[in-house]
Amino acid sequence: MPRMPDEYAVHFLISGGHREEVRFATIQDFQKWYSGALMPKIGSNDLINVPIRNTQNEIFVVRPTSIMGIRVEPIFAGSIERDF
Repeated sequence: MPRMPDEYAVHFLISGGHREEVRFATIQDFQKWYSGALMPKIGSNDLINVPIRNTQNEIFVVRPTSIMGIRVEPIFAGSIERDF
């Protein structure tokens, strides 16, 4: 039986070389946010909210036109954190 990820880390590559990571509980949560909030405004300079999981009193907003790339990484509870 294949292992199921415990959550998904979504890495944003933002113009200017900035990077940001947010986490989603399921891939469906990410897909819902991506298709509902990001894609309709992909060419816009308006700020959109990116949901931050398990963090109180903190928000992440980004301009869709400044997102250069997105990487979605499955995270398993048994994964070992490595700093390279």
